[in-house]
Amino acid sequence: MRRISKIINWRRESDLKRGFQKKTVFVFEDPKDANEFYNYINTKFQLKDYYVDVQVPFSIQDNTFYFSFYEVEIPTKTINLIPMAFDVILNQTADMDPILEEAYSSRTGNWYIAMEVFSDTEKDCLIEGSVSRDIVLSYLRDLKNEYLATDNYNEVVFKN
Repeated sequence: MRRISKIINWRRESDLKRGFQKKTVFVFEDPKDANEFYNYINTKFQLKDYYVDVQVPFSIQDNTFYFSFYEVEIPTKTINLIPMAFDVILNQTADMDPILEEAYSSRTGNWYIAMEVFSDTEKDCLIEGSVSRDIVLSYLRDLKNEYLATDNYNEVVFKN
């Protein structure tokens, strides 16, 4: 298994790897609005806006782990040939300056959540060979699935 979740295609994975060169992270695409994952974690773990994105404690099999998360945008840049061609035609036929220059390219982004996990005994619980790797990955997958499936984060408090 690669260090980054298989959800990310190779180009995007390499972009993420550059940002997290010294860390092994669990990554998934976040289709929700900005700060939704923050709100989910804050509510689920009842953190009261205190250390919500760093050192969030959780337990698996009587062992305490901590995760930190980062919201990462990977922009997608698209070149729009139609406005460019239209301006070229206008320039050649009417000797006009470009009027659609701002529409030559568009930029949109996809947002991802990147999570690192550590404990008092392991610096990186997601790295290959970590004793805790399998149980931590299972926990993170469940956490991701719960987040994506939940709209009212207060519901998760009662699941704990």
